[in-house]
Amino acid sequence: MTFLSEHKNGSLVLRLSGDLIGEHDGAGIIGVVTDALNSQVSKCIIDISNLRYINSSGIGVLITILTKFRNKGGEVFLLKPSESVKKLLVITKLNSIFQVVQSETEAV
Repeated sequence: MTFLSEHKNGSLVLRLSGDLIGEHDGAGIIGVVTDALNSQVSKCIIDISNLRYINSSGIGVLITILTKFRNKGGEVFLLKPSESVKKLLVITKLNSIFQVVQSETEAV
């Protein structure tokens, strides 16, 4: 998996692509999230439109990000999930915990 991060309009934007398998990818992503929170960023937009697969550890990474932001009074948005990821979010009922949006402007 690869990820890019940027600060845009006061939000942290993470762009994930490939397969989110938490044990290998999670530490780098969580490090970026922690740095953003220390810089007083309160919104995180995670672009998951190019994710093919998420395993249980990957779901754990997303939940950790959500927990960190909500503990600081912030919010996390999942941007444009693919059909397979959307089904996973429904099956795991994570679609009721995360705010799923179709555009960055919708999240802002």
